[in-house]
Amino acid sequence: MELDLQGNIERFTLPEIFQLVAAGRKSGTLGIQREDSIVMVYFKDGNIIYGYGPRQTFHLGQLLQQKGIITAEQLREAVEAQGKGENSKRLGEILISRRFIDRADLEAVVKGQVEELLYSLLSWQVGSFKFYEDLYPTEEEITVSLSVENVILEGLRRLDEKEMVSETIPDLDVVFSLSAAQQGRGRAVTLEATEWNVMALVDGRRSVREICKISPVSEQETRTKMAQLLLAGIITKTDRKPQSSVDFERMANRLAGLFEEYLTEKKTHNRLKDHNITHTIVEATE
Repeated sequence: MELDLQGNIERFTLPEIFQLVAAGRKSGTLGIQREDSIVMVYFKDGNIIYGYGPRQTFHLGQLLQQKGIITAEQLREAVEAQGKGENSKRLGEILISRRFIDRADLEAVVKGQVEELLYSLLSWQVGSFKFYEDLYPTEEEITVSLSVENVILEGLRRLDEKEMVSETIPDLDVVFSLSAAQQGRGRAVTLEATEWNVMALVDGRRSVREICKISPVSEQETRTKMAQLLLAGIITKTDRKPQSSVDFERMANRLAGLFEEYLTEKKTHNRLKDHNITHTIVEATE
């Protein structure tokens, strides 16, 4: 089935967009634009495998030098070689061929580069997006495999918590349950201890308010973690009423029933009493 996914970030948040692509196990490129900044995110079977945006990322060589993996002289030598006759090769390939780095170093830096780009994307509040199914603008030799849920969770950990929470979970009486994993797609989600503790309280019966009361952390942190789990697609909203509301409604109905039984019995008793009085009067006049 074709995935016609395009629109404005104001209408669909980037976590929601990422979730849609992941849920459909789609492959292709998600193009995201804000003013003159354009970012391309590559997906394969619902997982993120690459991403680039010239204005958002450092040059690969700069990152390797910044992390102390190569020296400034080694970088200069590789760049010169690329310009003189090895320009058909990517810089990473040249660095590997000259034994300045190994493939593991390159893969680690590429992964970090893509992750930082994606985390910065989640702060975008305006812009447009379009998904190009089964299309990739470039052929990357080094790709990664990133879980959409992990990317969303880590990106949200870096955002303004109060604003994110108030917009995501404005109603404390809503009930959440755990989301079912999408068919055919495993979810390798890495949660922090606090996130595990809060998620364990989500049972499809308790409201956000009730979970905050029994959570081992503060109300603000509990709501923050629930908002992150929701935006990452790990928990989902239900139409159920909070268990306390259900219990109260059940109790109210029971009391109403008892009261109705009381009135019925009282009415019957009064009729019998009136009958006895009338019968006594009749007997007295005979």
